[in-house]
Amino acid sequence: MLVTTTNSLEGKKIETYHGIVVGEAIMGANIVRDIFASVTDVIGGRSSAYENKLAEGREIALREMEDRAKRLGANAVIGVDLDFETLREGMMMCIATGTAVTYRD
Repeated sequence: MLVTTTNSLEGKKIETYHGIVVGEAIMGANIVRDIFASVTDVIGGRSSAYENKLAEGREIALREMEDRAKRLGANAVIGVDLDFETLREGMMMCIATGTAVTYRD
């Protein structure tokens, strides 16, 4: 499955547009990670605990989006956009959206 943020596929002809596909991941944080992230914020640096959680959410959302595109018969998703939101204290959401298409060389 080809997944790209561009709205076209260079050198390829899009034959069918299957529609918008979405993948979501809602992730909960835990108190231990929050405490270590707070310490990191105070002393400076990057919070690897949160970075890892963001990466996990992104991977889940992209995988769900790709799976939905495959079920529609697509072999690519174009115009992919990732959004991250905080739902409430300790919860974050990642949404991947794109257009499922079938292309040929």
